[in-house]
Amino acid sequence: MNRSYWEKIAPEYNSEIFDVLFNDKRSIIQKEIQLIAGKNNTVLDIGCAIGKWLPLLSSSFKKVIAIDISKENLQIAKTIHSELSNISYERIDMSGVNPKIKVSEAAICINALLTDSEKKRTQFLTNLSKCVKKKGKLIMVVPSLESSSLTSIIRQKWNPDKDAHKSIIKKKSSLQVKNMLQGNIAIDNVFTKHFLKEELEILLDQHGFNVTKVEKIEYNWNTEFSKPPSWLKFPKPWDWMLVATKCA
Repeated sequence: MNRSYWEKIAPEYNSEIFDVLFNDKRSIIQKEIQLIAGKNNTVLDIGCAIGKWLPLLSSSFKKVIAIDISKENLQIAKTIHSELSNISYERIDMSGVNPKIKVSEAAICINALLTDSEKKRTQFLTNLSKCVKKKGKLIMVVPSLESSSLTSIIRQKWNPDKDAHKSIIKKKSSLQVKNMLQGNIAIDNVFTKHFLKEELEILLDQHGFNVTKVEKIEYNWNTEFSKPPSWLKFPKPWDWMLVATKCA
């Protein structure tokens, strides 16, 4: 996923990109944001896209810095939320070298660390570490590799959607295996990084964060299958949410 991809998809973002805010039916992420809120603090919305989280952040923090790689996304967000006066918008590539980002007391990163490039992910996390103050708070949500594997097993065993194979990307088997071992899963023909819980805990630790909470953000099975069988209820598919404190 590069800048051109996000610029292209921006006008159709609502229909093309999974809405975490809408599908988090228990409002787990919203509750965590309110726990780290501070009326005298600045929060970074890293990978803000078209700004679904901005109203909540605007009311919970003194200042919000909305960061995204896509100029088009930022323009849409700015237009939608023109009434929110405490938000600034910055076009920044978090996978770039030494981006200029205000060091802040808090940051949220909701399904923004998605690139299938390990090099870019490492640079992203390096930059993220630099822009959160010591003792600052981070809320990060990422796709779950465990959940993706469970979905794959259900698809192969029970085949809820008879035409599911049509959405599987056509690649050489060696490339498929390589991507699977790295946690890169094809979604709509785009390889997207999925994380093991322990993998992300290790990564955040290596970048100066102490993980204080890990929780599943559960979704309904109709987010995975067009026609999920009635017996398919629990466990539900999920993303991982991690809350962390900057310790170094």
